[in-house]
Amino acid sequence: MTTTATTTTATSPTLPLTAGSWSLDDAHTRIAFMIRRLGFSKARGHFTDVSAEIEVGSTLDESAVTVHVAMDSIDTGNDDRDNHLRSAELLDVARRPSMDYRSTAIRPVGGAWALDGELTMGEITRPLTLHVEFGGVAEFFDGTRHASFEATGEISRKEFGLGFGPLGAMLGDTVKLELDVELVEPS
Repeated sequence: MTTTATTTTATSPTLPLTAGSWSLDDAHTRIAFMIRRLGFSKARGHFTDVSAEIEVGSTLDESAVTVHVAMDSIDTGNDDRDNHLRSAELLDVARRPSMDYRSTAIRPVGGAWALDGELTMGEITRPLTLHVEFGGVAEFFDGTRHASFEATGEISRKEFGLGFGPLGAMLGDTVKLELDVELVEPS
């Protein structure tokens, strides 16, 4: 990847992004999570099948984000563990094949943003606010412009009814979400 030396960073409640439908740069986007295991260590993973619709309006109120995550694309680096996570004892991907997020508001918070929305897994929908840092905009060698963002948030397994069987009891309730997102400007 080659970029120009010029980037733009967040300094106002509006983003310096061209209005329109931005697309995910799949190669540079990662939807990851972390959960406590046995009360003293961390288990980490990510999802490999993610799609999104990002509509940038002329104002934050006119902008919207929707994200679709295929739950069976979970990857913790261990096939046996991933297959168990997909089972009815934990994620139950047969009953909850996807995790979907829909923004309801984007608010400036200091030099960053809050992305308010609703997260749905199976039949359960709960509010989720993601804390978003804008990394900037860079023009790539091929003339395309990319924007980068980091976002974090937390969900409760209990609130989504996720796995409290024998293995689930060894996991913490709080799941920390860590998103690295790169978007490509509409052409």
